[in-house]
Amino acid sequence: MEYIISDIHGYYDLFIKLLKKINFGKQDKMIIVGDIIDKGPDSIKLLKFVRQYDNFIFIVGNHEYEFLKYYHNVMKNTEDNFDEKELLNKINDYFPDEKEKLDWEDIDWLENCPYYYETDDYICVHAGIKLNENNEVINPKQNQVEYLVYDRHFKEPDVVVKNSKCVLYGHTPTRYLTDKDEIILYKRDEVDNPKSIRDYYKIHLDCGTYYSKKLGCFCADNCNTYYIQKLA
Repeated sequence: MEYIISDIHGYYDLFIKLLKKINFGKQDKMIIVGDIIDKGPDSIKLLKFVRQYDNFIFIVGNHEYEFLKYYHNVMKNTEDNFDEKELLNKINDYFPDEKEKLDWEDIDWLENCPYYYETDDYICVHAGIKLNENNEVINPKQNQVEYLVYDRHFKEPDVVVKNSKCVLYGHTPTRYLTDKDEIILYKRDEVDNPKSIRDYYKIHLDCGTYYSKKLGCFCADNCNTYYIQKLA
């Protein structure tokens, strides 16, 4: 099975519970549509876990992009004869409350993560993607990285994608649109009874985990949604 999720934001324990709920195994794939770090308690632990497995595909979100900008600025202002341990400590200052610490392998992995993921049926971006004058998706290769990670327009209900693959995205909690912490599926007008991911033109994934303590993922094979929530 192929699953898609976004905005886990350091909620490692909740993510592990969700994987158990869907019986996620080596034969499955999980596309994580940005923002595994910040806000939650275990950003680095989650990052280290995700990068261990080939069947997790991670797309850079705005929070990772902000960290990478910080990292590049630190490196730009570092002398050639730097102390490697001291430098790594300075980089980890970005996450002052984390129990675990980034190592160089973590940073190298993050730098090499993509900004979109595309199949024959769908495209995953963190925030949004540009459309042409006919409301068709512009090739993600032709989108600026900043648009893919920061856009706040694509989420709007009146943005309807025509004659294009389904676009899956996160970035903004769905509660701001529906007052519910649930995935929003936008089906195509010509479809009465959606049965395939092709029957949707966009899917909004961000369940606002930081606020709701709820995670949701979408299965691209059967179009089911799955949720796990930490009760107060």
